[in-house]
Amino acid sequence: MAGELIRMEHIEKSFPGVKALDDVRFELRAGEVHALVGENGAGKSTLMKVLTGVYPKDKGTIYMNGQELTIKGVRDAQEAGIVMIHQELNLMNHLSAAENIFIGREFKKSGNLFLDKAKQNKEAKALFEKLNVDIDPTVRVGELTVAKQQMVEIAKAISFDFKVLIMDEPTAALTDNEIEDLFRVIRMLKAEGRSVIHISHRLEELQDIADRITVMRDGAYVDTKNIEDVTVDQIIKMMVGREIFVTKQKDFEDVNAPVTLEVKNLNAGRMVQDVSFKARAGEILGFAGLVGAGRTETMRAIFGADRYESGEIIIKGKAVKITSPKVAVENGIAYLSEDRKQYGLALGLDIDQNISMADMRSFINVFGIINKKKSMENSEQQRNALQIKTPSLKQKVKNLSGGNQQKVVLAKWLTRNTDILVFDEPTRGIDIGAKNEIYKLMNELADQGKTIIVISSELPEIIRTCHRVIVMCEGRITGEVTKEEIDQDVIMGYATRRLA
Repeated sequence: MAGELIRMEHIEKSFPGVKALDDVRFELRAGEVHALVGENGAGKSTLMKVLTGVYPKDKGTIYMNGQELTIKGVRDAQEAGIVMIHQELNLMNHLSAAENIFIGREFKKSGNLFLDKAKQNKEAKALFEKLNVDIDPTVRVGELTVAKQQMVEIAKAISFDFKVLIMDEPTAALTDNEIEDLFRVIRMLKAEGRSVIHISHRLEELQDIADRITVMRDGAYVDTKNIEDVTVDQIIKMMVGREIFVTKQKDFEDVNAPVTLEVKNLNAGRMVQDVSFKARAGEILGFAGLVGAGRTETMRAIFGADRYESGEIIIKGKAVKITSPKVAVENGIAYLSEDRKQYGLALGLDIDQNISMADMRSFINVFGIINKKKSMENSEQQRNALQIKTPSLKQKVKNLSGGNQQKVVLAKWLTRNTDILVFDEPTRGIDIGAKNEIYKLMNELADQGKTIIVISSELPEIIRTCHRVIVMCEGRITGEVTKEEIDQDVIMGYATRRLA
């Protein structure tokens, strides 16, 4: 059995109004992949930010190879060989991929006066080849997809001569093939004797890659197990302290319900070609397909975030020309983006301000002043209805867990009382307990007569939540699957044109 590399004992960390870590312990062996799991807000990322010097600990001791380790900042951790890939991408969009990887460690020539960009690009290319990913080192990071930006982060991390690599939700934005490439790299690092701490909500994938698993709940340590000794159900029970039962979607009974959204022959560039569909009141309609199929692009065009070239959008029987998100919202459409931090939230504002912003006119009096009492009453109502976990509505949204941030986005649109809600990757980066709550909320909204559209790359999520599924491939609809026919093989058949 490999020897102990890292030991954390009696770690405590508090923020205003919240005790994030309470007497936590954690142990990492040399050359192991150790999974760290728990619901959003359990303290996983906070514990790792203490280990990497992002946050100073309030109490406790950290040991490395049996010797006490003092970490006062990120540089101390890096010098000790500990690096982390954060859940929030930490890249500069205006710089190239190579420049992002070696920022602060640039290659120099001619007596250290000039940058050696050729060597820098060559080294970055070698890292991408090691990851088996096709990225031009000279391309601006802002031009890359989220999945490829994640790969740049991973390349940046492995460019350090590290002993411990911490990955916080590294697979959240990756395709199955990209995940397998990542796992190949993790196995390679493990074979080199390096250790990996893997934080993930995708519990099934941990059984493919992890040696041991540590569970946290409410800022406290629960248990550590060998991965082969526990089932996914047992892990979930440890995470949430209760059984989770996710009810399979009931049938959509009212097939004669009014059509709230009809799209005819919509065209918007290469990714949206001749798209037509209908969605009814009280229905949860899924959009499935492989990455690049055009699902998000279709919904962005309907929401007015991207311009469409031709086609008709009909809302409640009335043709509407949607030229902007403002027009879409005025016509009762809400869009919950897969990138909630960039497009769904104002991270620097508090919860109350975020919830109120989509319907601000309702909270402004005749003198143009915001009625804070009315705003807070609404936000409190939404907090209770959606069970948003926060010590205060004045808490900044950036300090919430992913699941609670998603609930704030939903609360914003419920305040606006929109009738058509588009959920784009609604549970990405959200733990199993919060996922179940989001699914329950979707069903409640559908029962109220609202139209729900769900875009998801997770087929089990599509099967579990949707009454009917539209399948897309290369910008076109290639199949429609009813509730009775919903099956992973059928959906994948249409997604790859095998059945189209």
